[in-house]
Amino acid sequence: MKIKNIIAVAAVGMSLTGCGLYNKYEQKTDTPSDVFGDNIASQNTDSSIAEMSWREFFTDPLLQQLIDQVLANNVDLNSARIAVEKSQASLSAARLAYLPSLAFAPQGSLSSFDGAKPTKTYNLQLQASWDLDVFGSITSKKRAAKAVLLQSQLTEEATRANLISTTAQFYYRLQMLDRELEILNMTDSLWGASLDTQKALWENGQAYSTAVNQLESSWLSVKTQIVDIARTIRSTENEICRLLGVTPQHVERSKWGTSALHHPQAEGDTGQRVFDKQFLKIGVSANMLERRPDIRLANATMEEAFYNTQSARAAFFPSITLSGSAGWTNNNGIIVDPGKFLWNAIGSLTQPIFARGSIKANYKIQKLTEEDLQKKYVQTVIDAGNEVNEALADCQASRDKHQYYHRQVQVLHDAYIGTHELMDNGKANYLEVLTAQESLLSAQLNEVSNMYNGTQAIIALYIALGGGIK
Repeated sequence: MKIKNIIAVAAVGMSLTGCGLYNKYEQKTDTPSDVFGDNIASQNTDSSIAEMSWREFFTDPLLQQLIDQVLANNVDLNSARIAVEKSQASLSAARLAYLPSLAFAPQGSLSSFDGAKPTKTYNLQLQASWDLDVFGSITSKKRAAKAVLLQSQLTEEATRANLISTTAQFYYRLQMLDRELEILNMTDSLWGASLDTQKALWENGQAYSTAVNQLESSWLSVKTQIVDIARTIRSTENEICRLLGVTPQHVERSKWGTSALHHPQAEGDTGQRVFDKQFLKIGVSANMLERRPDIRLANATMEEAFYNTQSARAAFFPSITLSGSAGWTNNNGIIVDPGKFLWNAIGSLTQPIFARGSIKANYKIQKLTEEDLQKKYVQTVIDAGNEVNEALADCQASRDKHQYYHRQVQVLHDAYIGTHELMDNGKANYLEVLTAQESLLSAQLNEVSNMYNGTQAIIALYIALGGGIK
């Protein structure tokens, strides 16, 4: 078949079927309208903590320095960067598939018949082959490669946001543990003094040995808690060092409560800086989840599947290839020297007729993959909305409990001081003092733990709304 006839057939085929094969992907998957839940009203607002860069959100200089080090050294993030570069290389190759392939293919031989002088033949030729993208196969593969590149970029974003969140959580956990250790050390000192007082009273016959034993038991319990907290601090530092890709070492951090998150203008005590009402008035927009890397990744995965389906569909249609070669040869039926210039051109059209069901099966598989990914996309959106709902609920619960814990600590501290004075004056027994001491310690630790939970919830909310990607 002549080349002009092949091109004519290709043009007719394109006019009949090409439009459907060259369609671009459009995201049309329906998602629930109340993705955040019935108790959270969606608002049309662009104001969100997720719009902030992580440097604006995390204002502690030592934490910022730590996050910088993690982002520079973390192995997982480095692997994500390499995956992006690999995808870029694949996309470059897919774009170059429109061009003809060229190859230099020299050949030479020696032949002799019945002991005669050997005959030397050679071919010095440049070979070319060009696949015409009449039915969109190359275009679909290129677009699929572009979707894969987007997926790798979004995976890098998600890894980055996760590392920022994890580093911040470990950092604030260290601050909380430092504060708990401080409380326990203060309690250790106070209870040790109370124990010395009881021992003196017992030695003078003014107290029972049971009082000394009970107080000593409680004091020893504080000692064991101090050891446990110190061990947990070491473990948390080791986790941060693992993120950094360094050997175990001390991690510098500021004191608990010395830095707020994104609103340092908030006034009041440490808890108020975390649970200020302005902090939670973020305006949850219905389309806010579109910032999240996992949702954009799920969409990019559907896009890749769409173009894979287009490519599988194109396999039903003919493939058209133009090929040829040009060069010098001394063997064209008669051996001549020097060689003569020779060229040839070939046009071929291959129409699949029977491929043992592989083409049809591949198309069906790609269609089913599309359907599966559409359902997974919807579930990803639902899961994201659930994360936002949970984070908001945790923020609200921690904020509501803070005022009660804070007041409880104040009341129990006054009760402890008063009870101790009454015991010194012989108007209260050791059990009342012991109860007051243990209740105060428990309330102090609960207050710190609740503040930490609130901080964790706010960080989770920041990430759930798509924060940390810049």
